[in-house]
Order: sequence, then structure tokens, then C-alpha cells
Amino acid sequence: MFKHFLVPTDGSPRADAMIARAVTFAGRLGARVTGLHVIPQYHLMTYRLTSLQDTRETFAAEAARHADEFLAALSRAATQAGVPCDTVTATDDHPWQAIVQTAQQRDCDLIVMSSHGRRGLQAMLIGSETHKVLTHSAIPVLVFH
Repeated sequence: MFKHFLVPTDGSPRADAMIARAVTFAGRLGARVTGLHVIPQYHLMTYRLTSLQDTRETFAAEAARHADEFLAALSRAATQAGVPCDTVTATDDHPWQAIVQTAQQRDCDLIVMSSHGRRGLQAMLIGSETHKVLTHSAIPVLVFH
């Protein structure tokens, strides 16, 4: 069945809950896991007020620190479950693209994601990275709500 999961994480509580479930599922199947965190590209002009004070270097350092923190949590969960795990970061303004590309590059046969539960107008305006992965992925996608 499935032998290699791609597990993207953004460090949110929903993603943390999904990690535990993904690792448990991988352990039951004897699969391995690749954790992914997508870092946004640095932009001088941004809508985030906190980013206006960032230099490219401080932005990169902070993003790398967050990625390390989020992926370390996934690695710990995998180690505790006895599941082989590696981690990777990607830089892209469109996380769904990085997720689909990484799954393809790493020969994953399942993408395991969480849903943030946006509905209605908010979902339509903001969009859903999970929905975009579901739409564009050539491999199966398992979504935990």
C-alpha cells in the first residue's frame, strides 16, 4: 500500500494534531515519513506590518528557526513511534506548489495534510492550500480535519 508519506506542517495546532495521526498511520503501515515546511519568500513590500522592519537576513533566520522547530516536533513524534523520518524545507509563496513538487521529487505515494476548517466567504477569499493540493496532486491526499 503506501510506503512514503509527505507530511507538510505549518506549526499550527491542527498541523500538530495531524502529525500525531499521520505518524501513527505510517507506523501501522510500515511506511516512512518526510516532513516539509514551506517558507514564504522575502518581499520588501508586504501586508504584514511586522515584516516591514525585517531585513532579508533577519527574515531568513526567523523563518529557518520556525522551520527547524516545526520539523523537530515531527521528527520527535516519528522517532517515538519508530517511524523512519527525514525533513526538508522549501521556499515558495504558494505552499501548495511546494508540497506537490516535493512529493513528486521525493517519490512520496501519499500526502497527509490537515484542514484549517475555513468555510464560506473566508474560504473563498483566502483559499485553501489543502484544496489546491487536492486539486493539483497526482498522488492521493489524506486530509485530517
